[in-house]
Amino acid sequence: MTFSQDLLDRIAIRDLVENWAVWRDAGDWTRFRTVWHDDGVMQATWFQGSADEFIQVSREGFEKGVSILHFLGGSSIDLEGQRAIAQTKMTISQRGPVEGVECDVVCTGRFYDFLERRAGKWGVVLRQPIYEKDRLDPVDPSARLRLDPELLSQFPQGYRHLAYIQTRIGYTVKKDMPGLVGPEVEALYGRGKAWLAGAASPLHASA
Repeated sequence: MTFSQDLLDRIAIRDLVENWAVWRDAGDWTRFRTVWHDDGVMQATWFQGSADEFIQVSREGFEKGVSILHFLGGSSIDLEGQRAIAQTKMTISQRGPVEGVECDVVCTGRFYDFLERRAGKWGVVLRQPIYEKDRLDPVDPSARLRLDPELLSQFPQGYRHLAYIQTRIGYTVKKDMPGLVGPEVEALYGRGKAWLAGAASPLHASA
């Protein structure tokens, strides 16, 4: 049985996306580095920078007990020669103290990945999560939790509770990340189309 190159590329990309989540959450930093190209970039609520910097700060947080886990759902992949855009349904789950109460926050969204095949190997050039909906719950359901409404209202609806907990444990959170709808996600889609059409950088919608 023979398989088309298109199918083999899709399998390789899905494998890469799944390895990203498993190796990052397990703290397998050596293998986690292999999913990125050397110029890879990560954009998240609490971090924006190179893949190497992201691995370093993720490792430091992991060793300090920062609990961030990722769960994956379905994936849609657009292929154009040596480039691809992969969108993968996901949830981000983080545990930490909020106003003195141990809490879990769960954010549902998509990983929007700019990928390229170089020397026969697919790798992430840019990962940009899309944050669609989140919620915050005390680990102990009988606990009494009161949030600061002024702080909560500073963040977009799609990730305001995730931003809240991340702010309370000391991170500076970016306030204009893409959500389910709006100009930020429309701009991201535009950059995705430009990437497939040959744009020089995934961070800009022009060649």
